[in-house]
Amino acid sequence: MQHSTQRPMAWWAFGLANLAVVVTASLLGWYLLADPETSPLGVYPLPFNAALFWALMFVVWTGFNLELAGFDRIPQPWRGVAFTTATAAFAVAVTWLLAHGLGALDPNFAGGREGGLGYFTGALFVLFGFSTYVMAVVNWNHWPWTDRGLRQPMVGLCEIALLLGPTILLYVVLGIPAVAARVPEGGPVLELNALLGWYYSVVIAIVLTGLCWENWPWRLAGGRASVALASLVGNVVLGTVLFLALRLVVEVVVGSATADELGAALDQFPAQIGVCWVAWMIFWGNAFGNRPTSYGTAVNLVCRAAITFGLAVATFVAYYYVLAEHVLHEPPVVGALHGNALGFLDWFALVTLLYVVGFGSYPLRAPEAAGQPDEPPAELHAPVAPAADVPPVPAG
Repeated sequence: MQHSTQRPMAWWAFGLANLAVVVTASLLGWYLLADPETSPLGVYPLPFNAALFWALMFVVWTGFNLELAGFDRIPQPWRGVAFTTATAAFAVAVTWLLAHGLGALDPNFAGGREGGLGYFTGALFVLFGFSTYVMAVVNWNHWPWTDRGLRQPMVGLCEIALLLGPTILLYVVLGIPAVAARVPEGGPVLELNALLGWYYSVVIAIVLTGLCWENWPWRLAGGRASVALASLVGNVVLGTVLFLALRLVVEVVVGSATADELGAALDQFPAQIGVCWVAWMIFWGNAFGNRPTSYGTAVNLVCRAAITFGLAVATFVAYYYVLAEHVLHEPPVVGALHGNALGFLDWFALVTLLYVVGFGSYPLRAPEAAGQPDEPPAELHAPVAPAADVPPVPAG
């Protein structure tokens, strides 16, 4: 009898058990930390969302690029406790330093900006950080550092240092002008709603191809450098297509009257439905073993995309029309729409990563690995973090 309790769980049971834990922890954490009615902190939506985004950035750096180097020496459940504590401390510290340190020198980052926009300006870096740092793992497979014989933590440290330059460049050119206190001459490259909707769609492409599709089709490019280049260009192109397609999906789901009422904010909604998709791709890949894995490659990839996207649409509808108002107590956007999916759904994704990756789903026993007809590099099974997030959708 005792021996049977030590058997690995069935993949579906393991996934559902993880889902129960993550949903429960997400709701309890939300009520304590963020809920506009029940939380004693009064930090909704900002600076809570800003700290949330920096927590996700910390998980990307330590869980993806560094592959939990240092934390992996700690036994469970203390590894999860240490990882969660470090994540929270980093997020709060960076959020405070940007708003009250850098914010004292540059008004763009000041925590006192109307609507908490200074907090968001600092956290907007995370949007671009997700694209560069996640792609380096799930699409590039740590190229070129592992080719040079480096091991962790040097692989991750080199990756973080090298990609910091292009990430800051993207942030300065695309991000800051869209949220600056003074509108730059000629205006930003992209207005904020369009920037968030389009760039988040690029991140969706990275997660879709890197995690859900095991780096197909970019892996067909040949050598590792060619694969890296193909994924860089291909994800931008695919992300642009997804931006246009997801915008149409949102119009169909919310109806033409609500879409018209949203106005320019509709351009942000590919990110709003996209975060639902990203959250499910993360959960499906890490808790449900990225099933199916036993069919041909094309069938596996199509099924994963269809399953996770179907769950995303259902989640988007349930969140905006029911959960945000009646369960999470979030304010209205327009019409019957309430809340901001890029707050709660990223919170759900963060809790997923902290539990499934940080705690290793302790004390659940993971199922045996499924067979892979086209076995990808091991790094492609690494935890994947969601892309960056956006401020509350403007009402009207």
